[in-house]
Amino acid sequence: MKPVPSGSIDYVRQLNAAQYQAVTSGDGPVLVVAGAGSGKTRTLVYRVAWLVEQRVDPETILLLTFTRRAANEMLTRASAMLDLRCQHVLLQLKARLQPKLHRPGPR
Repeated sequence: MKPVPSGSIDYVRQLNAAQYQAVTSGDGPVLVVAGAGSGKTRTLVYRVAWLVEQRVDPETILLLTFTRRAANEMLTRASAMLDLRCQHVLLQLKARLQPKLHRPGPR
């Protein structure tokens, strides 16, 4: 994907080099592996905003998180940075994707 010039967000100033690379990497899925306190949530928020700015249909973006609260917080932040298009991103809780075979306890 050829990047569309950014509108209101200065990604270079707002992110460190590793975050910027993750946010602006291509137009497909991106796997980010990082330790505690490294800015993973911030990176995901900016990735959503970047994709929306790149004219990716928000309804084709899937954001996977562990809790509904975390997902809503990320979309609220992205919407505050960019606009309400970010609210149309598809949310999926990781717990709902796990098959019953992997749940602890008796079967």
